[in-house]
Amino acid sequence: MNSINRRTVLAGLGAAGTGLLSACGKDVSNTPSLLSPSGSQVARVEKKRSGTGRVHSLNVTAAPATLDLGGGVRVNSWAFGGQVPGKEIRISAGDTIAAELSNQLPGATTTSIHWHGISLRGDMDGVPPVTQAPVRAGSNFTYRFVADKPGTYFFHPHVGVQVDRAMYAPLIIEDPREPLSYDDEWVVVLDDWLDGVTGTPDDVFAELSHGMSGMNMKGDGSGRPASSRHPSMPTSPSASAPSGEGAPTRFRLGGTAGPLLGRDAGDVNYPYHLINGRVPTDPAVYSGKHGSRVRLRIINAGADTAYRVALGGHRLTITHTDGFPVEHEEVDTLLVAMGERYDVLVTLDDGVFPLVALAEGKDVSGMAMVRTGSGSLPDPAVRPGELDGRTVTAGQLRASDGVRLEAKEPDQVLRVKLTGSMGAYDWALNGHRFDMNDPTSDPLLVQEGRRVRLDFVNATNMWHPMHLHGHTYQLGDTGPRKDTAIVLPRSKMSVAFDADNPGQWMLHCHNAYHSEAGMMALVAYGA
Repeated sequence: MNSINRRTVLAGLGAAGTGLLSACGKDVSNTPSLLSPSGSQVARVEKKRSGTGRVHSLNVTAAPATLDLGGGVRVNSWAFGGQVPGKEIRISAGDTIAAELSNQLPGATTTSIHWHGISLRGDMDGVPPVTQAPVRAGSNFTYRFVADKPGTYFFHPHVGVQVDRAMYAPLIIEDPREPLSYDDEWVVVLDDWLDGVTGTPDDVFAELSHGMSGMNMKGDGSGRPASSRHPSMPTSPSASAPSGEGAPTRFRLGGTAGPLLGRDAGDVNYPYHLINGRVPTDPAVYSGKHGSRVRLRIINAGADTAYRVALGGHRLTITHTDGFPVEHEEVDTLLVAMGERYDVLVTLDDGVFPLVALAEGKDVSGMAMVRTGSGSLPDPAVRPGELDGRTVTAGQLRASDGVRLEAKEPDQVLRVKLTGSMGAYDWALNGHRFDMNDPTSDPLLVQEGRRVRLDFVNATNMWHPMHLHGHTYQLGDTGPRKDTAIVLPRSKMSVAFDADNPGQWMLHCHNAYHSEAGMMALVAYGA
């Protein structure tokens, strides 16, 4: 994402304008010719989208806010509409969104909105400086596009590490021909939180970007291991014992090995883990009826944390991931990485039950509550047995027949090597750290109409949730359709997509700090 201290290239772009730069101000002799994000091909594809003609006009204001996280915890942050999560947008497939973003952030802070997971026209994707100029403080920008694919999505900025504040909100696109049968639904948004408590996301990135050589080796003096602390208790970000590639510092968290993600499950020590903007000691509550069937739409809006999610006393039936249906699987718990979404069905028992989001490898958790009868508030540190039960990862799921890609050999195969380490904090793709001053250099070139296979080769000791804008890819030959998927350490994963949405699109790790360090690339359609 776009760093505040790497935006000098944008100074002359102004507040308006979409479809920016194919080769702005550089020698184009060695630069491939790329389609513009707002070119005629983009408009042609947009006209083909199945639209209802209904337009949802709304305003989204990005501004400083004092937020109540419950339990007496009040923090100063930046938010959409003064709340966390931001106000949900809910439309039907085929409706048009006309969302005016008003940037009321302090100083000269720029921002944008990225519509995560949506296959939309390129100049509305919200990625400065690739698809638009950044929205300057005091300015407005209107995003207008047809959202024709039903599913569970969300939106957030694509500037710096702003996603690690409160600037995110659910986007639910309902299916007018919904095949599932259920009585109610609950949108569940997960987040790791430190802004306004132990520092800011910019403080975190400043520390991490120095790598291990700049680490402060001091402890916090508490005398207690991190695992002994109450999950809702603010901890000093230097509390964990040294492990892995180095010792913790003010924000760096050591000792995060986990069975599902490997030796380094995350790097940032968050004092709170939220479900729907609430701490575990004062949780969000869903009140329902015994025996009712509820659809949970689970969104991980966090920046550095994957969550293992379980509802005490219940099994969950996975029906969708990243907006697309899968063959149903019954599980006890599911792993949700940053940027991923899962829809599950659950039939509620009688009583009070904890919905727990265990921060994988970090030994802390968030909690919400489901109430259908009498009972007391669960202990905020509760660990339901389901967390250790049957887990099905995305690679074990199968796409439903109606959304599975037609079997065919790829027309293009692109190798995407994930490189870098915590030691140097040099996260990159194919050895190139993305350059905001030269965003169209070293693109991954594709051609419209082709089947493209991406071979992710993770050469690092950490897992990475890899997110592709403007498309969904399929895992393997029959796996689920997704836009964000976990690539485990020292492993390879192949995904395929049809190049049917011309423009310029980002491919990046959805760990906010890895992408800001440069673990991004441009997937660009050739002209």
